[in-house]
Amino acid sequence: MVYSAAMKKAVGLLRSTLDGEGLGLQDQRFAHHGVHRPDPDAPLILVACSGGRDSLALACVAHLVADMTGLRCGALLIDHGLMPDSDQVAERAAGTCRKLGLDPVRVTRVDVPVTSAGPEADARAARYQALSEQALELGAKAVLLAHTRDDQAETVLIGLIRSQGLEAITGMARRVERGGMRYLRPFLDLDRKDTTAICRQQGIDWWDDPTNGDDRPADSTLPETLPLRSRIRHDLLPALNRFAGRDMARRLALGADMARLDQDYLDTQVDGLFQRLVSRPDSDQIAKGVLACLDAHGLADCHPALRTRLLAQVLTKLGIRFTAVQVQALDNLVCRWHGQQGPRFPSSHTAIRKGQVILICNDGDHAHR
Repeated sequence: MVYSAAMKKAVGLLRSTLDGEGLGLQDQRFAHHGVHRPDPDAPLILVACSGGRDSLALACVAHLVADMTGLRCGALLIDHGLMPDSDQVAERAAGTCRKLGLDPVRVTRVDVPVTSAGPEADARAARYQALSEQALELGAKAVLLAHTRDDQAETVLIGLIRSQGLEAITGMARRVERGGMRYLRPFLDLDRKDTTAICRQQGIDWWDDPTNGDDRPADSTLPETLPLRSRIRHDLLPALNRFAGRDMARRLALGADMARLDQDYLDTQVDGLFQRLVSRPDSDQIAKGVLACLDAHGLADCHPALRTRLLAQVLTKLGIRFTAVQVQALDNLVCRWHGQQGPRFPSSHTAIRKGQVILICNDGDHAHR
């Protein structure tokens, strides 16, 4: 079969991603043309499939690459049960994956808990938990996610709307560990036009999520009841393209790659400072509710970009929710301390300074004793 430019690019991207993870060619016999079955104990990769065009295109490409390299390739489908006929959508997509040759193919129904994070975040958390559990049970080496350049651009815009700082523009990582499983995003350099072309060339029917608003006229505005990502995709990105006269999804995605390099470097620096400037409390301090001890003098010598990231990392590792204002108040204990109290966090957490040490405490009043 003669493959399209989109298919060739997708195959190259996936092979490069897998090579970088030590999941490349398993045996020289797979380098030659012909039908070769992977060994029973060959590494297993799994495609997280929703039934949409992106994930079905990835399923098709992953099976092809697995045949070229001697990997085993399967698929995981998660039914959140949040929309009518979601079970039928999942089963149809599973049937398509089986026809493509993927094995094993599993459909898992999950219950989505309701939390203050919101329905999208709740569904995402339940989905990743189920994916990790199933992948670990099957002994998979990696789960492949079908996010494209368009998804990356949308993620950056969501970050700019909902957040601030460098993390707002780094988008999605190409590789991430969640729940003990490795997740890879090989399609971040493809766009939705590419995945659509792959599905059409291969005769694959896909499902469009009705909340995406794909059935709405391009010159209409989606209602606020639809997810923010859908409204960005349908309304904001096209408007940015028209305003700038260029493909803004590509520029936003490229910017995310550059920002992530900066973030990775800063995180590496902060990890080193964490080992040097943050210590565990002694037994007497633990009895008084102290959770962590910070070297105020050492922190004051750090660049503000590193210092504030370190402070945020400490709070994150302790499971303390915080705002940018509270991080700034904590930073004031380091550089502008004149006897003032530190910030108070949810669940009675607080920060106090005693001499050259800042204490993060579970019970601020008790820690003063």
